[in-house]
Amino acid sequence: MKTFLIVLGVIAVLALFIIMPIISTYNGIVTKHETIAAKWAQVENQLQRRNDLIPNLVNTVKGYAAHEKNVFEEVTNARSQWANAGTVDEKVKAAGAMDSALSRLLLVVENYPNLKADQTFLKLMDELSGTENRIAVERMRYNEAVKDYNITVRRFPGNVIAGMFNFKVATEYFKAEEAAKAVPKVEF
Repeated sequence: MKTFLIVLGVIAVLALFIIMPIISTYNGIVTKHETIAAKWAQVENQLQRRNDLIPNLVNTVKGYAAHEKNVFEEVTNARSQWANAGTVDEKVKAAGAMDSALSRLLLVVENYPNLKADQTFLKLMDELSGTENRIAVERMRYNEAVKDYNITVRRFPGNVIAGMFNFKVATEYFKAEEAAKAVPKVEF
């Protein structure tokens, strides 16, 4: 009887040393997966904030630059893409389109000195600038969360546990658009 209890005790201890790391690794993966969702929600909040500022900015600029219809249509189309995007990948692409459209809108603004002195425009630009900074910070935090999660599900023993429970590597990193990588040309 003593032998049976000793063997049972050894089996229980071994099971504990096997099961506890599995549970711990699984819980870590779940936590990191949820962190990605939370960080993405923060990115979406800031992108939505920017999206809400755009109509006011466009209407202010329209008063000064009515003949720049093409630029306004691009901004409106980019805003619609964001509103209609359903997946993370679609939203990342729509955010890139908005970045590009806003760049072109700001180029138009450069041609209108009176607009740059308009208080409404200046206030909207300050709001937009602050929002763009917030977006950059939230994108960085999101990318860090994706990286942390990906490392966990690709490293041993996380990769074994992730495979057992069907966790996949996250691929939705925010990256700079190709146009943003070009060095701006400054002429005096």
